[in-house]
Amino acid sequence: MKIVFRIVLLAALAAAGLWLWTVLFPSPQKIIHRQLEAVARHVSFASNEGTLARMASAQSLADYFATNVEINLDVPGYAQHTIVGRDEITQAALASRSAASSLNVKFLDINVIVAPDTQSATADLTLDASISDQANTIVQEMKFTLHKIGDHWLITRVETVRTLSILNFELRRAPSIV
Repeated sequence: MKIVFRIVLLAALAAAGLWLWTVLFPSPQKIIHRQLEAVARHVSFASNEGTLARMASAQSLADYFATNVEINLDVPGYAQHTIVGRDEITQAALASRSAASSLNVKFLDINVIVAPDTQSATADLTLDASISDQANTIVQEMKFTLHKIGDHWLITRVETVRTLSILNFELRRAPSIV
């Protein structure tokens, strides 16, 4: 009976040690996943957000990006936008807070692939955004490229993924050639 108790106790200690190891030293995929969720929270804002909170959130959003970041957004039904650099991210975040009363952004189905050198990664995800004054939500596939700079994973590139539905939308909008 003592042997069984010791084996169970040893297994429980091993499981607790493994859990503690994963909490203290998470994988790059988990770190990037959490970071992207934080980016979605910083992009989102409520209608009752104060001016100081808006500025602080916009500034802290830029901290998740590399200084030479390039963002290419091409969402059907909206103008194409290219943002280069952290300063433009902050300006775009403040402008979006002025243009709409609220914005709710979620990143769904985040799939992180870390390169073999563990210094770069890509994250494919689905953007789900709801703007307060619009009935329809924006659903768009996105690709994020990240690089490990120092101890932090920073986003270096963001781009929309051109899917079949986007191509169909553009074909319907295009004038007929014949």
